[in-house]
Amino acid sequence: MLPAVSTSAVQIESGVSRKNSTLICVPILGETIEKMVDDMNEAKTSGGDLVEIRLDSLKRFNPRKDLELLIRKCPLSTLFTYRPKWEGGEYEGDENSRRDALQLAMELGADYVDIELKGAHEFMTSIHGRKPENFKVIVSSHNYENTPSVEDLGNLVASIQATGADIVKIATTALDITDVARIFQLTVHSKVPVIAIHGIVSAPGQPTIKDLFNLYSFRQLGPDTKLFGVIGNPIGHSKSPLLYNEAFRSVGFNGVFVHLLVDDVAKFLQTYSTSDFGGFSCAIPYKEIAVKCCDEVDPVAKSIGAVNCIIRRPSDGKLFGYNIDYVGAISAIEDGLRVIGAGGAGRALAYGAKEKGARVVIANRNYARARKLADTVGGEALSLADVNNFHPENGMILANTTSVGMQPNIDETPISKESLKYYSLVFDAIYTPKMTRLLREAQESGVVIVTGVEMFIGQAYEQYERFTGLPAPKELFRKIMENLQ
Repeated sequence: MLPAVSTSAVQIESGVSRKNSTLICVPILGETIEKMVDDMNEAKTSGGDLVEIRLDSLKRFNPRKDLELLIRKCPLSTLFTYRPKWEGGEYEGDENSRRDALQLAMELGADYVDIELKGAHEFMTSIHGRKPENFKVIVSSHNYENTPSVEDLGNLVASIQATGADIVKIATTALDITDVARIFQLTVHSKVPVIAIHGIVSAPGQPTIKDLFNLYSFRQLGPDTKLFGVIGNPIGHSKSPLLYNEAFRSVGFNGVFVHLLVDDVAKFLQTYSTSDFGGFSCAIPYKEIAVKCCDEVDPVAKSIGAVNCIIRRPSDGKLFGYNIDYVGAISAIEDGLRVIGAGGAGRALAYGAKEKGARVVIANRNYARARKLADTVGGEALSLADVNNFHPENGMILANTTSVGMQPNIDETPISKESLKYYSLVFDAIYTPKMTRLLREAQESGVVIVTGVEMFIGQAYEQYERFTGLPAPKELFRKIMENLQ
């Protein structure tokens, strides 16, 4: 799988069907020339626009011979980087030799070279008067600790520009998702081409080129594309982007749905408050917190005390919160049930069950939370430790709405296998994995099971319709989820 970095600092060829001028740059970090050539061809096949050839990743390097071969064999535009240890790379040799290799790459026909700010003045002086017309120098700065303030970022850009750089590149480390907003401000207001990266090249978490094209339809994203996402922590396990993006594509809806790893929901919503952001799904552990972050809350969500869908109203930009979890859950379970969990999903499920006339018993690690929710819905409360011994009647229905058993902790379960014999049906709101330990042991005990996929699809129908204003493609949703299992 090839990682990819996007950059809008260079022009694209005409005639290509895309809604933006951003290029996909694929890092090439092979330890041998042969591996680099193979990776460059794969980058071309995968749809990349240019490659960043990391010379510092090579175990052996003969500058003239290897550079000539790499440039001749590369099917895409070439960017050469020779990153030293002191800037996060692998090169530990002489600075003059490193600078000479980048100059040689320029002379042999490279399209770009990347030189660090610390050594930029010397490099620019060394190529003065010899720089080819179409050749561009990228001057870069890498911060592996944080993302500076807008003011400090502006000063950094000015320092890089002062070297005579054709393109400014700044790579910083995001400690919080809201840090990215400062980079947005920088790129929007800059008068020179800027490459801005949160997280360093080839770092964990960057999307693969396959994901950019197939999952996020990167070529079709434009200034008027609406952004949607699922807010949570952790959130990488969520299948929502796979579901919604495929559905968006199927009807030509101009939107994209992404994972949003959020630490502070209120701060996130305040930071990203423009109309570009059309709506959000709320996942664990933010469904209850989200109620306080919305300008208005639907009466049902207010009664439940949890929100799992936030819509930015186009007319005034206000955030409107809904709870659709209970719709998905109760459509999967139409009988009396006992709920394990007093979080956002548990609240929705308990509310929906009570609305259907069920006897509801809430169990939670924190008895006070269980008691509070039980009082709200007119049910009973237990501590989670008492669940194994609670069986006043046979034929009960058990619903787990906690995160116990979710990836990566797939060996965990909220209740012993021995206790499952008292139930006629067991439902688990978790859908990653689809078959949790709880469901597997329930099935082995002869109990009917309902997977979290049913709840996920049920609530996704209504969220999709609120996001797009279009009827949900229900058959497509089910087909997508079946293919993911």
